Amino acid sequence: MVKFGDFNGICEKVALTVCPLVGAEEGIEPTCYSRNVEIAGTLIFQPATIIIHIIALIMTSIMIYHIKSKYTAVGRKEIVMFFYLYMMVTFLELLLVSGIIPTAATIYSYFTAAHIGLITATFWCLLLNGFVGFQFAEDGTPLSLWSIRISSLVIFVAVFFLSIATFLNKAGFSALNPVALWIVLYIFNGAALVIYVVLQIVLVLNTLDDRWPLGDILFGISFYVIGIVILYQFSVRICDTVKHYIDGLFFGTICTLLAVMMVYKYWDSITKEDLEFSVGSKQNVWEVKELLGEDEVYSNQGGYGGGYPPQQQYGGYNDAY
Repeated sequence: MVKFGDFNGICEKVALTVCPLVGAEEGIEPTCYSRNVEIAGTLIFQPATIIIHIIALIMTSIMIYHIKSKYTAVGRKEIVMFFYLYMMVTFLELLLVSGIIPTAATIYSYFTAAHIGLITATFWCLLLNGFVGFQFAEDGTPLSLWSIRISSLVIFVAVFFLSIATFLNKAGFSALNPVALWIVLYIFNGAALVIYVVLQIVLVLNTLDDRWPLGDILFGISFYVIGIVILYQFSVRICDTVKHYIDGLFFGTICTLLAVMMVYKYWDSITKEDLEFSVGSKQNVWEVKELLGEDEVYSNQGGYGGGYPPQQQYGGYNDAY
């Protein structure tokens, strides 16, 4: 059972990147984990999961391309930062779980600290993107973009040093009791995700006539929760059932990718009609309707001089050439 501030119950079930660096001096080894394969004399761990990571990098590249192609979409520059961070998290995780960077290497702790820092920065960036639709700062402006960039960098640096201090037992932190790191990974990141979801539900209900984006939010949360449950509750059972070919990390990575894809799908669905993705959009729509109403009244009273179109400024109607 998972206990507050304790990685033992987690790492005994699933081989997270942090597990070799916390708990006992040798780290915490999972009860069952995916078998490795030898390629060109090098042992590669989690081969099935690595394939999913590669697919995730390809799919994220495609999503970034489509986001950048929507030149006038609201929040385009802000949301693309989230996908860049997710790509970096995926790439680092690929290096760490595959054994390309060995757990015994000195640099493993630094790469793992960077991985944890990027995970937290990704959740933070997603949270800040949740406020973009409310137009507290106009999207695409230096204030909007740099507030996300600088704060995400601050979060990354803070969590990186917290992780390193924990792994190396510095500054009062201890790898035997990594409570602060546990709080960051599961409480802080979880709260950021919950706040983002609540903000988007409020945004859809208050500003959009279409309720279909709520389905995207529901699917995204469902994929993420299913991935968490499989990862932390059924990993050992899956691993034993399929003879160590895959474990919960494989399905957790798939579900995380699907959840990220639903973030893209949700953003795409609410920005199809450019410049209407804001809290004040309904007011703008009503203003347009009022202007149309005035035009209709003017038409009914004769319009442009008894129904004829206005003549051009020079020489009446355009001559045909």
